Amino acid sequence: MKKIISSDRAPKAIGPYSQAVQIGNLAFFSGQLGINPETGKLAEGGVKAQAEQALKNIKAILEEAGACVDNVLKTTVFITKMDDFQEVNAAYSTVFSKNFPARSCVAVHQLPLNAFVEIEIIVAL
Repeated sequence: MKKIISSDRAPKAIGPYSQAVQIGNLAFFSGQLGINPETGKLAEGGVKAQAEQALKNIKAILEEAGACVDNVLKTTVFITKMDDFQEVNAAYSTVFSKNFPARSCVAVHQLPLNAFVEIEIIVAL
């Protein structure tokens, strides 16, 4: 039976989807943009600031699920410019610093709200 996971400390979905869905001992998190949940706006300061905020949002949903970053099995990072890879990686490495999850990073044409980065994860609970 699937269970919906959501946190008030992360931005509300901007479409018809859930922040995360659990089935058994796995949870699939929708992509998180760098939206500040208090303002509803993208974090100011460029791609690194947006990546940092997206990761804060992910951590808030992880906590709601009773998990932490050590439970993350796989991440997918979407960026609008591969030239931003190093800045995103700098933010990413402050959260994932050991026992790294598997990861893909893909450059895409555009993201919702004209964001620079979006991060989604798969988690073992």
